[in-house]
Amino acid sequence: MEIGVDSFAAIIPDPATGKIISAAERMERLLDEVEIADRVGLDVFGVGEHHREEFLDAAPAVILAAAAARTRRIRLTSAVTVLSAADPVRVFQEFATLDLIAKGRAEIVVGRGSFGEAYPLFGLAMQDYDALFAEKLDLLLKLRDEIHVTWQGRFRPPLTGQDVFPRPHQARLPIWLGVGGTPQSFIRAGALGLPLMVAIIGGDFRRFRPLVDLYRQAGRRAGHAEETLQVGVHAMGFVGDTDQAAKDAFFPGWAYMFTQIGRERGWSPVTRAGFEAMCSPHGAFLIGDPETVARRALAASEALGGVSRLTFQMSAAMLDTDAMSRSIELLGAKVAPMIRDATKEKVHG
Repeated sequence: MEIGVDSFAAIIPDPATGKIISAAERMERLLDEVEIADRVGLDVFGVGEHHREEFLDAAPAVILAAAAARTRRIRLTSAVTVLSAADPVRVFQEFATLDLIAKGRAEIVVGRGSFGEAYPLFGLAMQDYDALFAEKLDLLLKLRDEIHVTWQGRFRPPLTGQDVFPRPHQARLPIWLGVGGTPQSFIRAGALGLPLMVAIIGGDFRRFRPLVDLYRQAGRRAGHAEETLQVGVHAMGFVGDTDQAAKDAFFPGWAYMFTQIGRERGWSPVTRAGFEAMCSPHGAFLIGDPETVARRALAASEALGGVSRLTFQMSAAMLDTDAMSRSIELLGAKVAPMIRDATKEKVHG
């Protein structure tokens, strides 16, 4: 199982003082986080895409390119690219360029986005939410496989054999499909034979098993090899020296973010009790000391029938720089080796 970190470049006010660090300082801290993840041997670092005041990740390919110049081994990916609101030609060019800078370490996770701000921002209609994505994904996959592209759709001018450059360093740029809880999205990923990245930010991992099964069934029906049908999970996670330290570092920022988002979406106010429940064995938060997190990660993989990649969304803890750095270090130095050893034993046992 590959282990990594996803960031939304969150910028959260200090709950005690109300002060907010500068955007430039937050970006510098984010690049430091990627460097630490690379140094401690994590497999992947992802940067999301949002168009909101509390997140600085509107241009993930730019951030990832800066990270590529400061790292050597770690794979760098979007988490996710809001493909519905983008031009697939430009997305391909940006990530092909990133792949050249990173010498073959770039990937893309594409999705429709869990927030809707990108659609009016780029002059698109929300009622075309699914049709936009299906069409643009079709073009992006064609761009990956062909240099001279002929293509026609509803939402973009046609391509009539134009050459699309640059080409990536890798022979085939990896493209994952990011999904939430819509069955059709899981089926689409399986039918296309694309690796799947499931965002699980609440509830219980086990409730996603039927959807993951739909993905695998669709992939087999379409004739895709079992090994190509990879399942990744993006989950809230944080590692501390103790369970309590991890929860205390993560909770303030998480409570702030989900209170703000909850007001927009009509959710009930967040509470510490609710947070503690999500950190329990049947919750979806992978938060605790290294042993707790490794045990919970392995249980999540088993619940979903096997997970190829697990990425930890840690942005809520950005207020405590030392705790964030320590979390990434523990994830690479302790949690990842425990998970790798356990999965090897399972394979060879």
